[in-house]
Amino acid sequence: MGTAELLRRNAIIRQLPDEEFERLRERADIVDAEIRQQVFEPGEPITHVYFPLGCVYSMVAVADDRVVIEVATTGPEGMAGLPLFLGAATSPHSAFCQIPGQAARLDADSLRALLSDDGTLHALLNRLTQATMVQVAQNVVCNGTHDVEQRSARWLLTTHDRVDNDTFPITQQFLAQMLGSRRQTVSQIARRLQDRGLVTYARGVMHVEDRLGLEALACQCYWIVRREFDALIG
Repeated sequence: MGTAELLRRNAIIRQLPDEEFERLRERADIVDAEIRQQVFEPGEPITHVYFPLGCVYSMVAVADDRVVIEVATTGPEGMAGLPLFLGAATSPHSAFCQIPGQAARLDADSLRALLSDDGTLHALLNRLTQATMVQVAQNVVCNGTHDVEQRSARWLLTTHDRVDNDTFPITQQFLAQMLGSRRQTVSQIARRLQDRGLVTYARGVMHVEDRLGLEALACQCYWIVRREFDALIG
């Protein structure tokens, strides 16, 4: 697969007009994103942004220096590193690779140069910011309103959307951290989902068996966020 075709796997890049696309292609590096690889850490300078081409990034918040909870994710529909786009040099949160794959990486100066003409990229990242704000807000509602089983189904559906594959790596410990729940609780839910034939899970690998069944189980928070990102990617 050529570089141009690979870059167009990202929905933001795919919507750029030819001139902006070529300017980005000249400045972007294609990198392999590995699990837990950091995009930025709390209080540290944000030096790069990443446009996922198949990987998924997670942004997490820390409470009391020990409780880690996922507040947003981004995959090939978006960009990791929005604080830099918004003019912030650092963030109190952290972002890292959740599902491995490839990404297009831009350094801070390159991003600023591409945004200097206030073109399509700028407009799309504004729209991405709105969709991400909806995601963060809905996650707050979901975490405080819905049970862990519903939230697990929502998380699996969102990840399934972004990796465009029925199989992806995820440990129960990692999923428990993302949901702000106990590992034992997530293990019980994973068994129930398998007993219903919705997923199979073994050795840190999740396989979605029944997409419609997961949709029936998930809360409406999934659809609220899904519609925002569908509007972004057209």
